[in-house]
Amino acid sequence: MAKKTTRFDAATYLDSEERQVAYITAALETGDADFVRDALGLVARARGMAEIAKNAGLNRESLYKALGESGNPEFATVMRIVRALGLTLSAHPVPTARSPKRRRAA
Repeated sequence: MAKKTTRFDAATYLDSEERQVAYITAALETGDADFVRDALGLVARARGMAEIAKNAGLNRESLYKALGESGNPEFATVMRIVRALGLTLSAHPVPTARSPKRRRAA
């Protein structure tokens, strides 16, 4: 007898605004554009693609295409999606690894 499995959908685990924001923040911190696109897509699905598309001024199909695996949304589109999610982007300096200062010999 074959066992039935269910399809894993990470969007089901992004069930609170706190988790959604943490996930998008983690994606942004990597600097990986594909990861950021995927994170925005997962959060949009968790909140409802139709509603996010409407709030972003996009049709649902365009939103799916922009945030899909082969999507490459323009920055203006990303900003519209971020605003539709009720979020803002901010910049912080990248932490640098400081080497210990050497003491000078007297």
